[in-house]
Amino acid sequence: MHLDWWTLGLQTVNVVVLLWILKRFLFRPVAKIVADRQAAADVELRRARQARAEAEKARDAARTATSDIAAQRAGLLVRAEEEAEAEKAKLLEAAEAEAEAAREAARAELDRMRAAETQALTDAAGTLAVDIAERLFARLPEEARINGFMGGLVKAVSALPDAARAEIASAGPVRLRAARALTADETDRLEASLSEVLAHPVEVAVESDETLIAGLELDAPQAVVRNHFRADLDLIRQELTRHD
Repeated sequence: MHLDWWTLGLQTVNVVVLLWILKRFLFRPVAKIVADRQAAADVELRRARQARAEAEKARDAARTATSDIAAQRAGLLVRAEEEAEAEKAKLLEAAEAEAEAAREAARAELDRMRAAETQALTDAAGTLAVDIAERLFARLPEEARINGFMGGLVKAVSALPDAARAEIASAGPVRLRAARALTADETDRLEASLSEVLAHPVEVAVESDETLIAGLELDAPQAVVRNHFRADLDLIRQELTRHD
């Protein structure tokens, strides 16, 4: 077999030149394009990773915010429930206090009404008792309506101060009111008894007053001496109807 070294050498040179041309104008640009594409891909990948990280961060923030909102909502609900319970208790307490005040007022009004009714019954009973006594006293014998009271009147006059008795004695006729007109004998006996206690002769001027029921009343500027049933009954009525 015969080798053509010139041809082989020329082919070798052609191969070398072809490889240099390919490297110069094909491989390097392609490699650069690939490198640029790879760099761009890396940039996009980094951006994508950054965007993903930001999205995850935003998601975590949203979850945290959601949890915070839920916690705040739960807190608000608890606080609102506590405030509602407190307001409910306050309203119940106020209602109970108002009801108790109303009950106290009702009890006080009931006590007042009972006291007023009791007092009214007492007054009515006192008035009735006095009226009955007045009717009974009005049935006394005529003699008893005067004679039974002369001694009491004279005794009361004798108990007056000396100055009052002296003025009564010197003032002229002693004015008297009597439950009925006095007989001449009763007038004489009364004048004699009064003259004795007044230490001076006196005359009496008697005015009949049936409202006295029974008894006598001495009416002088210096003193008034009552000894009759009307005064006694008025005192009894006053005591029975007194509002302490």
